[in-house]
Amino acid sequence: MVLLSILRLDETAYGVSIRAEIAEHAGRSVAPGALYTALDRLEDKGFVTSRVGDPTPERGGRAKRYYKVSASGLSALKRAQSAYQSLLKGLERLEILGGPNV
Repeated sequence: MVLLSILRLDETAYGVSIRAEIAEHAGRSVAPGALYTALDRLEDKGFVTSRVGDPTPERGGRAKRYYKVSASGLSALKRAQSAYQSLLKGLERLEILGGPNV
């Protein structure tokens, strides 16, 4: 969800906007500490890169750290999507997924 949120936000992906994106689209509240731990781990794995923006007056002169999905992060997302789709194959007939009755 973090990687997908960063992709959706493009150039405006920073901690607060990523949390808001996950809350809006996934209906989940993410604790700031959990998000920043995930971002650090994703960066350590090379799935995201970050840069520090210019300081802003509304943040008391502090700068925002912006994130971008790297090529290896995009590959990881594609692998996860493929695995998810593979696991779903054959389940479309199950009532629990909202599909037609068998």
